[in-house]
Amino acid sequence: MQALPEGGEKGKARCVRLFDTEKREILPLEPVDGKTYRFYCCGPTVYGPAHIGNFRTFVLQDVLRRALEIGGLKTKHVRNITDVDDKTIRDSVAAGQTLEEFTAKWRDQFNVDCQALNCLKPHIEPSAVKHIPEQITMIEELIEKGNAYASDDGSVYFKISSYEGYGKLSRLDTRELALGKTQNERANSDEYDKDNAADFVLWKVRRDEDGENYWESPWGQGRPGWHLECSAMIRKYLGATFDLHSGGVDLIFPHHDNEIAQSQCSCGGEFAKHWFHITHLRVDGAKMSKSKGNLYTLSDLEAKGHSAMEVRYVLLSGHYRKPINFTLDSLHAAKEALAKLARAAAGRDTPNYRESLKGDDYGVFSLALKKLNEDLNTAGALGELFSHLKSARSEADWHGFFAVLAALGLTLPKVDATEVPAEIQELAKRRWEARQAKDWAVSDQLRGDLAAQGWVVKDGNDGYEVVPS
Repeated sequence: MQALPEGGEKGKARCVRLFDTEKREILPLEPVDGKTYRFYCCGPTVYGPAHIGNFRTFVLQDVLRRALEIGGLKTKHVRNITDVDDKTIRDSVAAGQTLEEFTAKWRDQFNVDCQALNCLKPHIEPSAVKHIPEQITMIEELIEKGNAYASDDGSVYFKISSYEGYGKLSRLDTRELALGKTQNERANSDEYDKDNAADFVLWKVRRDEDGENYWESPWGQGRPGWHLECSAMIRKYLGATFDLHSGGVDLIFPHHDNEIAQSQCSCGGEFAKHWFHITHLRVDGAKMSKSKGNLYTLSDLEAKGHSAMEVRYVLLSGHYRKPINFTLDSLHAAKEALAKLARAAAGRDTPNYRESLKGDDYGVFSLALKKLNEDLNTAGALGELFSHLKSARSEADWHGFFAVLAALGLTLPKVDATEVPAEIQELAKRRWEARQAKDWAVSDQLRGDLAAQGWVVKDGNDGYEVVPS
């Protein structure tokens, strides 16, 4: 599982470098404990189906894990399930279902979609509801240390003015927010409608609209605020200091700023050493919304005849720090691209993911992995993959080809072995013409080009036949 680093020696893991949101520079990813790269991803809120914008984040997080593992690192991947917040309670009550029944349906649908998109299952996928005792313990610690306070109605709030470093991730100081004036401007919502540095809620007192969705606590009946769950579960599964935290850019403020504040005040430690955020997806040049009719789920696109792997390909086609524009036409292009890769690999046994981790010689496709390892440049890796298709010859080359596919999480469609693509027919025709003209150099080159794409030419006295290799 060890890989050969650029300019390094055999036996050392290949280094992945990634932009850090807090430090604003590209830095190497190295495990704190020197053994296992431990990272946390903010997971879905299960009150409905995840849309393709959500999945851009989850797919890129999956590629990061794959790049680390292809490079020789063991990983510990934790991704939570938010099954208690304003939205899950509101919609479960409206549906006349218990919170558990309602959220289980959408949690299961999310896992089905992840499997279709070929996302590796996290090593740990904790539920917010099942970790309410840990959240209550953290609130008690914050109150004891003077970082939180109970209000008259029984809700508990984090006191932002008690934590000097608040806003260091989003750099709130650049927004000219006066933190000293926020103590009495409490925010009881799980999410902010605008940039608001008000003291945020840790425990929400029970309200009539919550129905039976409440738990007992030292402050009365209620339930945790949304920001708290991640801090409590990170503490349990990754500790006070861990390697990387990830989510969409919309979570930088206030969610991740709040996590840092409550975790460092409660647990100490450094919290996340690296922050990895993925930029929004646009659809048909606009922000996704139900009213515009451009908010697609995986099921919506499958109903239109597109595969989940085509969706994954499009989500990888642009750099994660830049918006990409998702269109139905881009899915058609993805289908053609995947078919081209499949034709090139026709006749070769596709190794499974774990088999792709073995070996350290990737032949002509080493450049594709190098692109991926430098700030997760998926678009660059795809470009290199296609650029070297024709020059692939050796076993190392083909090992590299499948290793790149494994790192990107792409699986190839089946191709009809009896159907010879037009471009292959053209290459075979040119080779026959070169052979008739006794231009052996060109003939051999074209034979090699055909072989690189998975085809063999069988010559006869009066013609030739092209068959899969």
